[in-house]
Amino acid sequence: MPKMKTKSSAKKRFKLTASGKVKMGQAGKRHGMRKRSNKFIRNARGTAIMSESFAKKVRTFYFHV
Repeated sequence: MPKMKTKSSAKKRFKLTASGKVKMGQAGKRHGMRKRSNKFIRNARGTAIMSESFAKKVRTFYFHV
């Protein structure tokens, strides 16, 4: 059985926290800011912690945890 290749896109997009959670950039901030509320833009700054159901899949792509 060959080794599973890591997904290069996952390496660039996600990081692991010390407790093993997956950290990601906020979605929805690339364009179209006029239609978004100021509250949305303000709350979407920085990074976010991925929900555990999605994080399981991302770990298999890259982190092998």
